[in-house]
Amino acid sequence: MLSPDRQLSLLDSFARAEDQLAEYRNLYGQLQTLLAEHAALNTAETAREQELDLLRHQTTEIKSANLVAGEEEEVENRYKLTASSKRLIELASAIANKLSETDDSVLSQLAETQRLLRELEKIDGSIAQFSSAHAAAVVELSEIARELSTYAEKLDLDPEQLAALEQRVSLFETLKRKYGGSIGEVIAFAERAAERMQKIEGRDAELQRLVKEIENVRAQMKRAGETLRKLRGKAAPKLSENIRRNLRDLGFRQSEFEAKLRTLDEPRPNGFDSVELLFSPNPGEPLKPLRAIASSGEISRLMLAIKSALAAHDAIPLLVFDEIDTNVGGEIAHAVGAKMQTLGRDHQVICITHLPQVAATASAHFVVTKDVSRGRTFSNLREVSGKSRQEEIARMLGGKSESALTLAASLLKGGA
Repeated sequence: MLSPDRQLSLLDSFARAEDQLAEYRNLYGQLQTLLAEHAALNTAETAREQELDLLRHQTTEIKSANLVAGEEEEVENRYKLTASSKRLIELASAIANKLSETDDSVLSQLAETQRLLRELEKIDGSIAQFSSAHAAAVVELSEIARELSTYAEKLDLDPEQLAALEQRVSLFETLKRKYGGSIGEVIAFAERAAERMQKIEGRDAELQRLVKEIENVRAQMKRAGETLRKLRGKAAPKLSENIRRNLRDLGFRQSEFEAKLRTLDEPRPNGFDSVELLFSPNPGEPLKPLRAIASSGEISRLMLAIKSALAAHDAIPLLVFDEIDTNVGGEIAHAVGAKMQTLGRDHQVICITHLPQVAATASAHFVVTKDVSRGRTFSNLREVSGKSRQEEIARMLGGKSESALTLAASLLKGGA
């Protein structure tokens, strides 16, 4: 009750402004969401350009690879099949080259030794057998070189195709290392990067859209807030007068009370306004906020006056009043009891009182006693009704004489 938000809620209940408040809060929430989106999108320009450069590089790199889902397995299988053929070709070609293709090949060198052997044979005919064996060896090596070349050609491997496969497999590994564990994940990464890039590149258009939407929602919120303010402004004087009337019934004959509305500098979740309930119990005293009231008895009766004014509007189910009978008696005590009895029709009211006039108006009466047992004090609560209640009311009146019992019966009958 002492908090400004709670006081504003009470005024809204009295003004029956719950629907208007809900509409305003909805628009206020929408506005905060839009403002947050606008702030997030409107990041530093340098960071935006850096992110765009990175996204462009990533999407270009992946797009240029012309990836196809499922392609990785097919290419790797083809590469494995051709990789062994490549090695065979390399070996066969290398041997053939060393035998016959290069300037310093084996056969070129053997041709020179063949010439020398022939000269030697002219001088010494006994080495003719060596010359013949040498010539046969040259023929054999020439045949080997030719057969190896033919073998390599028969392997039917396109070196360009193999190089392309090697390059493709290497590209797959590079992309997976950067963007995902599989080609499918790389493709998905590219799609996300393209979406993000499109969103950033469309930032200006998105910002313009957000600005328009913010202006639209802000205008709606302003209208809703002004409607809410009018309802509050119309209800505040009525609530103040209603509470003043209840205060007079409760003994504050010359008190003043005001529900004072103030306009906030900025819109808040509950509107453009704040309210402060101000109270002055005596003539000549300035109006003060409820939280500045020192007397608990005054606060309790003031709460009763406020709750009585809001009886048909307040949704709080349980009300507790303590020491509400401080410094009151007689006619005022009857008024306090009557007010709480009225409140009890729509709320559960619990009152701790020493006044028989108040206790007699309750629908149920409990007595608190203290007993000492074995050196310890215990509090006990028991309900009284019928004759025992009449006797308790009489005790509160000052005794159990016939006159007290008669007056107690009268109070109970009047409070029923």
